[in-house]
Amino acid sequence: MRQNPERRTALTDAAITVLAREGARGLTYRAVDVEADVPPGTTSNYFRNRDQLLGEVGVRVHERLSAPADVMANPQAESPSHNRVGVLLGELMGRLTAHREPYLALLELRLEATRRPDLSAELTKTIREGIDMSVDWHIAAGMPGGRPEVLLMYLALTGLTVERLTLPEVLADVTDEEVIRIIVDRVLPS
Repeated sequence: MRQNPERRTALTDAAITVLAREGARGLTYRAVDVEADVPPGTTSNYFRNRDQLLGEVGVRVHERLSAPADVMANPQAESPSHNRVGVLLGELMGRLTAHREPYLALLELRLEATRRPDLSAELTKTIREGIDMSVDWHIAAGMPGGRPEVLLMYLALTGLTVERLTLPEVLADVTDEEVIRIIVDRVLPS
């Protein structure tokens, strides 16, 4: 197996593009090679099998969807408040809708995980770690609420994201800002 980290990342990013555009059935070594504009066989030199590729795509998707490092590094940079939670959720929603590919790839991975126990285990671990990191950050920042509230906001934002990226006209009469305000007002204690 090849070890060039930059090439591996480029191949994983190409796989995210293919997965988002063509679905799990379209994700082949050849499709990734073409998307990454590399010689045929390159992807198979970096990933021993499709399961390994899918697992690494899951990790990379979460890297790409994560909050900027400066936000994560300093949870107490701004005063904790309902409004701050709304701003952060709005920024996350903005990243998810502006950069659709990683989240659409994640939806494909979730569906594929229902048929692949190893992928299910890897994806479950990655998502659980992400939720735990969000909870820890929320608490460290002194934001209102705790684990149950962060979990509810995560679930609500996940539903909003699925609607916006797959069937945007379902919620055409309401803005993301309005939905996020409702989520924060209903979920977080006063």
